[in-house]
Amino acid sequence: MAKGILIYAQTDRNGILQNVVLELAKTAQDLSQKLDNCEINAILFTDGTNLEENKNILSKNGFNKVYIANSPELRQYSTEYYSKITVDLIKNINPEIFLIGATTQGRELAPVVATTLNTGLTADCTKLDINEKGQLASTRPTFGGNLMATILCKNYPQMATVRPKVLKKSETEIIKNTQFEQISFDVSSIDSKIEFIEFIPNKQILDVRIDEAEIIVAGGKGMKNKEGFELLEELAKLLGGSVGASRGAVDMKLADSSIQIGQTGKTVVPKIYIACGISGAIQHTVGMSGSDKIIAINKDKNAPIFKVADVGIVGDVFEILPGLINKLKG
Repeated sequence: MAKGILIYAQTDRNGILQNVVLELAKTAQDLSQKLDNCEINAILFTDGTNLEENKNILSKNGFNKVYIANSPELRQYSTEYYSKITVDLIKNINPEIFLIGATTQGRELAPVVATTLNTGLTADCTKLDINEKGQLASTRPTFGGNLMATILCKNYPQMATVRPKVLKKSETEIIKNTQFEQISFDVSSIDSKIEFIEFIPNKQILDVRIDEAEIIVAGGKGMKNKEGFELLEELAKLLGGSVGASRGAVDMKLADSSIQIGQTGKTVVPKIYIACGISGAIQHTVGMSGSDKIIAINKDKNAPIFKVADVGIVGDVFEILPGLINKLKG
């Protein structure tokens, strides 16, 4: 019988645990209470980098057991390695629910695992709950973000990927007697079709990671050209923030997709979000409406962005931004 919740404990290239793992851990506590206080476990891939620190963090976030796959070959993310090891673990422990952060990596890993296990997957969720029948009820935007759909999975494990930043981490430590168990595996038996050659970092100007930035200066199609985005980059640097973009700006090749915000991009919740030349379609606002304060600059006084903005400035961004930049340089 399937029982328990398993969470994919993703780390970055430096072995640092991703915040979305702790966001999932907090929500899992709520789900567990509706499932007879079932166990909450995690699977962690590592080459040993930052392992003890990650174990310390996980032990304070309500995990009963953490399964650790530790090998030098796992230094670089590999769909073949990670999915095979994950599938083997799931077949062994038989969890009722498997949750993954909807990161770039998670969005690749989740469908491979779901397909291999012949189970369903609800992607890019913004809310998780347990219904009256004890099923995982996963809610996500649909029809271009105009509706929210709650989806059930008929097979086990019930799987969902959840957008980073839409759930909240626990504000207090959740201490359990966390057990750490090494997973036995042999990567030589896994047929990998990909060879890692080199890692080339994205050269988009990002002094602060967009999903961690407390201040974001975002641009839309109204920024018109590369020079427009250079204004955003200059303002972001002066404010100690990061640059973001709407899908329209990305489609116009004004910005890289790695900083796209919205339904098909990242979800962000900075303290200050400055929207420049962004119309404010729901596909974009679904990714930033949780910001503490939203400042919108748009020459169209009827732009939808003003409906979610705390402060609205009707005017030409190419006149307003240079003035603001000069004021900050003071």
